[in-house]
Amino acid sequence: MAKQKKAAVLIYPDFSNYEMSIAAAIFKNFEKEIVVFSAEKIPVDSEEGFHFIPDKTFEEFDIKEYDCLILPGMWCFPNVIEDERYIDFLRQFKGNKDITIGSISSSPILLAKAGVLEGRKYCVGLFEEDIDEYSFLNRNDIIKAPLVTDGNIITAFGSAYREFAIAVAQKLGFDCKEDWFSGIKKPIRPEDYTFYRIAEK
Repeated sequence: MAKQKKAAVLIYPDFSNYEMSIAAAIFKNFEKEIVVFSAEKIPVDSEEGFHFIPDKTFEEFDIKEYDCLILPGMWCFPNVIEDERYIDFLRQFKGNKDITIGSISSSPILLAKAGVLEGRKYCVGLFEEDIDEYSFLNRNDIIKAPLVTDGNIITAFGSAYREFAIAVAQKLGFDCKEDWFSGIKKPIRPEDYTFYRIAEK
């Protein structure tokens, strides 16, 4: 059996850790290895205040080892889109339909600047004024919806981080149920909060 390919996660200053947390949990459940990339192998602070040390730099990325790329949103996106190291890294995915790309919240702006979203439909978590400011954001391609899938590219609003994770997992062929991580069920029933450890066969 061929070894499962890995998932690459791209991080940058003020990235939103919570927006990719469920995707990471699902990958862990299906034993999919995650490798975290950034421009430098130095601590990167998330918007929540956590400190992350990337596993590898862009120079160490070998696209043949990966079938998935995840981009979390970011609080201060203007700083990131002006850093050409991130844009140059993303340009290699333009026209590539073999790798699943999941981009949530404000992060599709990085893909748009890199040309990856040309001719694709997508959603993006930005203010209307921000969309007007950047000419590479084509309003004709932007869909006002919480989650948009166009071929191998999945985009979502930050508030749809659960649905985003499930859509990415299903695109990768994982048997991921629609109700995973769905939160509290109402009405409250004891049987919904009673669990048993099933012995392995």
